[in-house]
Amino acid sequence: MNKARLALVVGILCISVFPILVKLSLSPGVVSAFYRMAFSILLLLPYVLVTRQFKVVSLKLGVLAALCGVIFGSDVAVWNIAIQESTATQASLLTNLSPVWVGFLSFFFLKDKPKVNFWIGTIIAVFGMIVLVGFSVFKNLDFDLAFSFGVLSGVLYAFYMLISKYVLKDMNVFTFMTISLSASSIYLFFVSYFLNEPFSGFSNLGWLVLVVQAVVCQLLAWLLISYATKSMRATRVSVSLLAQGILASLLAWLFIGEAISLQMVIGGIILLCGIAVTFYEKPLLKIRIKKDEP
Repeated sequence: MNKARLALVVGILCISVFPILVKLSLSPGVVSAFYRMAFSILLLLPYVLVTRQFKVVSLKLGVLAALCGVIFGSDVAVWNIAIQESTATQASLLTNLSPVWVGFLSFFFLKDKPKVNFWIGTIIAVFGMIVLVGFSVFKNLDFDLAFSFGVLSGVLYAFYMLISKYVLKDMNVFTFMTISLSASSIYLFFVSYFLNEPFSGFSNLGWLVLVVQAVVCQLLAWLLISYATKSMRATRVSVSLLAQGILASLLAWLFIGEAISLQMVIGGIILLCGIAVTFYEKPLLKIRIKKDEP
């Protein structure tokens, strides 16, 4: 479990730079997502084949792993557009509300139901995210493309977390990543083609950013997060990923001039406290159901 938690922390650090890279807008959103997946599978596949990490799986698990790739590819594509059309902070907020969707979906579809501490921690963490970006952001949000895609990204990621958790019970991480990245690359290629987005003509910096997205934000980050997901509760992993919003906001302030304030610092502290609550094993509230006496 300690290795899983360490992998999760490093994975979160790796994905935190992603909104900043996308906000540079050096390539269109969907084709950027395509290259993120395509470069990743090109780097991963030789290693998997040479080391024989790829294991034959059942048709059902293979289809579900491919479905994860399609869902995750869609998630990244719409998140890219949300970042480019708004701010890195706002887009990170909206997509990182996914623990709410994970909690509700797992309550209905998984045997491992969220504990009381999860719901308490999620409420605290979400409140921290609201404080971090400011109440006025929520008050004045219009249901434009950026807002809609930010919310959709969180919903898609929730489905990805739950399905991948199920698949990873009987599939090793490298096999899962190979199948899902292959499916995601093929899917995003056709989406980019039909949207008539350019596959070339980017600057040298643009190509460098695409490679960094693939190596750091996708391949390294999601190998680590998939490893953590295999050993930890999907709800706990998804709530922990809220920390990405804090780091993304800090990086946005440092490198692209997005404002950071004391309010954002306080919100970040509240968010981290919420994450800590979800890791606390002893229930903070004891709910007793009183049975009617005969």
